[in-house]
Amino acid sequence: MIIINIKDGESLDKALKRFKKKFEKTGVLRELRSRQAFEKKSVTRRTEVKHAIYVQGMNKDVNA
Repeated sequence: MIIINIKDGESLDKALKRFKKKFEKTGVLRELRSRQAFEKKSVTRRTEVKHAIYVQGMNKDVNA
């Protein structure tokens, strides 16, 4: 269960934004979507490798 403490004078929009960020970090929605259809382990691994290559390319551009 996600608990968000609202600070004094904090707008509801900011509290909602913090809630959404915490919810995103838990990965519940990502897990739900992945369980909707079965994906073979080889396909999952392939997408992970593609993502890792993409992220490495992004980091290389930043460091250059």
